[in-house]
Amino acid sequence: MTFPLPNTRNPVVLPDGNAHAGTVFLSAAVDHPRFEIGDYTYASAHIPPEDWASHLAPYLYDFSPEKLSIGKFCQLADGVTFITSSANHRYDGFSTFPFMIFTGAGPHAPSMPDPGPDTVIGNDVWIGQGATILPGARVGNGVIVAAGAVVGGHIPAYAIVRGNPAQISRMRFDDDTIVALQEIAWWGWDIDRIVAQEAAIVGADLVKLRAAAR
Repeated sequence: MTFPLPNTRNPVVLPDGNAHAGTVFLSAAVDHPRFEIGDYTYASAHIPPEDWASHLAPYLYDFSPEKLSIGKFCQLADGVTFITSSANHRYDGFSTFPFMIFTGAGPHAPSMPDPGPDTVIGNDVWIGQGATILPGARVGNGVIVAAGAVVGGHIPAYAIVRGNPAQISRMRFDDDTIVALQEIAWWGWDIDRIVAQEAAIVGADLVKLRAAAR
């Protein structure tokens, strides 16, 4: 069985032979200058949007100063939303009202907030249904974000987070295993090599995975 190429827009084939419109490899479905998306990262939607970029990150514009970076092999469930920095208002003064939107005064207007940080999602991150990722969040490799969670700040690799605001529920593995997985970084391997080690990767066989990494 051949694994779909990363530039395949709709990589899931239904029993009738048709491609599943509601599942896309994002690197093939998104053409946006402020997105950076790794190979094989996919998103799903019960009602497929015409524009996946605006569906996922509605405040990330072509002219936004920030970026949204998503690693390889991430899994984005239906309803995931990235609230990027361009959604922000100034909140250090007496009013948060965005006067510049209505005056057309442009980026140097007093009510324009300073550029905000990029949002960075690591590799092999699973973001559950309806989760919201806040501006400037940095989510480590292998993180699981529970459905409906609201995530901000820095989330360490291989944490499971849930709630609003999202808190670490537990770590997926012990510290030594996490260090080993970060060093092995299987997501950087050739896809055929990854598929050949599927059982070790999804079955948490660190001995076999270490051997394959040599």
